Amino acid sequence: MAEQQGGAGGTLSSKTLTSYLQETPPAGRISTTNRFAFLDEATKMEIRRKTLKAVAIPGYQVPFGSRELPIARGWGTGGIQLTLALIGPEDIVKVIDQGCDDSVNAVNIRKFIQQVCGVEVTEKTAEATLIQTRHRVPEEPMGKDQILVLQVPIPEPLRDVEPSEQETRRMHGEADYSSIWLRLYEDIVAYNEITIGARYPVLVNRRHIMDPSPIPRWDVPLLHQSETLYLFGAGREKRIYAIPPHTEVHPLEFADHRFRVERFNQGCMLCGATDTYLDEIVEGSTAQRFYTCSDTAHCRARQEQQNKVVAP
Repeated sequence: MAEQQGGAGGTLSSKTLTSYLQETPPAGRISTTNRFAFLDEATKMEIRRKTLKAVAIPGYQVPFGSRELPIARGWGTGGIQLTLALIGPEDIVKVIDQGCDDSVNAVNIRKFIQQVCGVEVTEKTAEATLIQTRHRVPEEPMGKDQILVLQVPIPEPLRDVEPSEQETRRMHGEADYSSIWLRLYEDIVAYNEITIGARYPVLVNRRHIMDPSPIPRWDVPLLHQSETLYLFGAGREKRIYAIPPHTEVHPLEFADHRFRVERFNQGCMLCGATDTYLDEIVEGSTAQRFYTCSDTAHCRARQEQQNKVVAP
């Protein structure tokens, strides 16, 4: 991903970049007078260096100089900057928002990436080499040749128990996580269970407690010993962190109160799946509740497979 046709440190040399931009651009690429992937090469180099540090120290939040984009901070700028710094001309990109390929956020980010890079885009997880997502991990298993970039609104897992940034830095440095364990214990005392849904804290590589972004509990087990590189970018908070392949990732839990994922009383109304994360839909006139797969691409693939089986 980061090679982008060679160059030291995976960057494009000025000669290579000039020759590349002088090529006849495919449909959708910006004018050759603009730089590839919007960001300047110095910015890409910085983000790649900070990403390498994040990969070397799993779960550690690495500060970086978040740049201005034609998108307001808080709308995925951290993930977009990671994608633009890593993407190469041969990459195939997929963008999803809470599992959906067709939401306004996903469509606009996909169009922006395609416009400034001219790369191929897809809605199929297996075809993508670089996937940018908000609040979900794809249901389809990913491989070692893929990178998943997650947009992160609040990277600090200790923010709910300690408002001071200086203090949370000290707590991470000393592995002083008693406050967050106390927060979980207070939940159990009050409600007889841990009430955290999205942003469930995890322990990465037996060292750093990390915020996995607002993914549901359903997705947390997918982070453990995965073959895929997970990158997390927070543009507003100026932080990058990572989970490298084959890294231990464990949700915080007590021996007598184990971590558990969401359970649903029925399957998807479209494909019948009972082994995926479901979105609840309430019909306005009847108030009847339905459930559909959150991962729309995975749901469509199952429906297509079912139609092939049924067809004579």
